[in-house]
Amino acid sequence: MDIKEYIKNNKIIFDGGMGTYFAEKFRDYSGTCEYANLDHPEYIEEIHREYLRAGCNAVKTNTFSSNPVNYAEDNKRLQDIINAACDIAKSAAASVCGSEEQENGRQAFIFADIGPIIGADREQASIAYRRTADIFLLNDIGNFLFETNSSDTGILETAEYIKSKRADVFIIVSFAVQPDGYTREGLYFADVLKRMKESRYIDAVGMNCVCGAFHMNRVLSVIDISDIYFSVMPNAGYPRVVGSRTFYDSDPEFFAEQMVRMAEQGAVFLGGCCGTRPNYIRELAEKISGNDAGKKVVYRSGEGYNADAGQREKEVAAQADGVKESLSEDNRLWNKLSAGKKVIAVELDPPRQADGTKFMSGAWSLKAAGADAITIADCATARASIDSSIMACKLRRELDIDTVPHMTCRDRNLNATKALLLGLSMEGVRNVLTVTGDPVPSAERNEVKSVYQFNSRMLAGFVKSLNENEIEKPFRIYGALNVNAAKFEYQLKFAKEKEENGISGFLTQPILTEAALENLKTARRSVNGKILGGIIPVVSSRNARFMNSEISGITVDEKIVELYEGKSRDECTELAVNISTKIARLIAPYVDGYYLITPFSRTDIISQIIKNIRQELID
Repeated sequence: MDIKEYIKNNKIIFDGGMGTYFAEKFRDYSGTCEYANLDHPEYIEEIHREYLRAGCNAVKTNTFSSNPVNYAEDNKRLQDIINAACDIAKSAAASVCGSEEQENGRQAFIFADIGPIIGADREQASIAYRRTADIFLLNDIGNFLFETNSSDTGILETAEYIKSKRADVFIIVSFAVQPDGYTREGLYFADVLKRMKESRYIDAVGMNCVCGAFHMNRVLSVIDISDIYFSVMPNAGYPRVVGSRTFYDSDPEFFAEQMVRMAEQGAVFLGGCCGTRPNYIRELAEKISGNDAGKKVVYRSGEGYNADAGQREKEVAAQADGVKESLSEDNRLWNKLSAGKKVIAVELDPPRQADGTKFMSGAWSLKAAGADAITIADCATARASIDSSIMACKLRRELDIDTVPHMTCRDRNLNATKALLLGLSMEGVRNVLTVTGDPVPSAERNEVKSVYQFNSRMLAGFVKSLNENEIEKPFRIYGALNVNAAKFEYQLKFAKEKEENGISGFLTQPILTEAALENLKTARRSVNGKILGGIIPVVSSRNARFMNSEISGITVDEKIVELYEGKSRDECTELAVNISTKIARLIAPYVDGYYLITPFSRTDIISQIIKNIRQELID
């Protein structure tokens, strides 16, 4: 029977967590779960049969990690594993359920199981997905499940490709959504769901993994699934680790009760992910078959849609619109930029010790000189200093000056980043600079671990999503723009992607060469956001040569270096002020403000430059 015909009047119950159940059941097997398709196909078929006997009527092929990226382009190995997985799943379904032609035979659908392509860009992911899909199509598999995705990179293109090869294929795309409604890459699921709904190549959307059934039910209750088939496959609660082994020990009955609630909300496909053994699926199948509401199938009609949830979604959207309208009321820095006033933001590195007296004194002198905002680096060069967000809040409270804390992707996962942003919002900080962050020095990598759960563009997109859905008074998001890059066209490409992810303005690297100035002019013509031109005073010839050799993203013109040769400290200070003021004058037509970087905490130099800029260019 065609799957679309079947689900007009029936729910589909998937199997459970193949990988976790395999690891639990066959502990002596040393290979990967997918390799068992070749080494011990009887192991995999035995598990398929257990789930089918428990009551599922849809089986996922044992191919979650089988793609060209994970198999290092070993195409023969990839084909052999997928071919074997398809044969095993078909054999198990036939042995337990029989064929449609047999009397009393029950339907069992086979789904090609395709996990996420990690670390690839859109084109690379699409190519890898397509090559994987081609093998399934050659095996006459007519249903596809793209599961555990943290983004939709390459998915829509692949779905279109598959449909061009075989129009009757049924495609489910499922995302790993955390209890707060975000994926691990910081995408708000309601936004991703909207994109999936808009595609004519996606037949169903869903959530799987990460959440237990209770929290997945809560996420489902606040989104609108009235106009698309929906799939839910939660974990068996949350894992605990004993020794080196991971256990899921939640209650199968509680799991099934939550699944029935999701069925009542309109979910059509129901199953399990990590930790869900056959007894979970048995409990689910029994409760669904005995529950009238659970049988109700909702698709593109609105029937069964949670009206309260829809109303909440509308209220959230209206609130987001209202927040955007009132944005300028609570952000003094952005107020000035929006009014066309040139602003001065100064970067001041936080102290590496617990004493912040010198930092606060320096910040006070910068405000007195006329700085509009203080930007604060986030553990520059990947070495620990007082947290930039804590210092931003302290400056805001004690000096009443706007702050722009830098926020890197290096040291925090998604949860820690969200927690920090919520705290910043509560403290009245309204601007953040999202940057990838310097890597941890190689000598320290065995002791200090980087996180890098996402890049700066993804981080900006996450902040944007929080602005639209959770934060009452949202942030203005800024990004870095390296005008010293050898291939500046790539920087412009990244800048446009950053703007798509919610960035409103850019702080450039220091402009100390003609090439950097030309790149700045190009940027002015190319980006929509506000631009704050970077200026760093050179304090000596040694300082200049150090920056050229050791600091990524800074290039000092050799002519400038020569000016400092043989000069005294006082003469170098005077040169630093004069050259920086001249640079401010040169870049004035192409910037919306200035981003001054304080060298060696020399706020005396920066204060004089601020005064010069205000006298000559602003006031």
